[in-house]
Amino acid sequence: MPKHGKKFSAAKAKVEDKLYTPREAVALVKDIHFANFDETVEASIRLGVDTRKADQNVRGSLALPHGTGKDVRVAVFAEGEQAQAARDAGADIVGSDELVDAVKKGDINFDAVIATPPMMAKVGAIGKILGPRGLMPNPKLGTVTMDVAKMVGELKSGRIEYRADRFGIVHVPLGKVSFSEQDLAENYAALIQEIVRVKPSSAKGKYVKSVAMASTMGPSVMIDPTLVRDAAEV
Repeated sequence: MPKHGKKFSAAKAKVEDKLYTPREAVALVKDIHFANFDETVEASIRLGVDTRKADQNVRGSLALPHGTGKDVRVAVFAEGEQAQAARDAGADIVGSDELVDAVKKGDINFDAVIATPPMMAKVGAIGKILGPRGLMPNPKLGTVTMDVAKMVGELKSGRIEYRADRFGIVHVPLGKVSFSEQDLAENYAALIQEIVRVKPSSAKGKYVKSVAMASTMGPSVMIDPTLVRDAAEV
């Protein structure tokens, strides 16, 4: 039995064994997608880092120029004025002790979490639940803040978190296949420039080793990793 179906094989046959420019890759990924839903376009960037070393962890957050096309449900741990500010900004779930209790019971109906600094003592009690899901608020990522309204807005409009896995690969959604080529290219440009910006000083040798782009169901298209500065144009 073949590993992939006929549609995947037909799409794969259109991908040449070469490095594409970012704009060429975006156009090709859009052209060869075949699923009957609006697939997510994802970039996978393999870095020359050893994430077992603390000073080579690559992690952060980035507001993509055109968002990801995903409806992000945001939960905010806050009280008083900050809680109201979160609601006014469009947070889906806002609470304090009752939200902590809900999480303990397994009621996790959200995609991102923000907390005010005073709430972190309570949120810490559910860290073992939120952490493995990548939902633990982190001051370095801006999700522990008193300005909850600003962060709610950014998460709703497409702020994404990125992190190199144990193989040194960063997987990031760039948008949907329904996005225009220009919007996907500009999102990619913002991402690759951010990844280069946060290069650990201790990383030796080639930093961006390879870059692949693919839709949810489609084959990977390899991108020239040296095209960074003008990634949205080439």
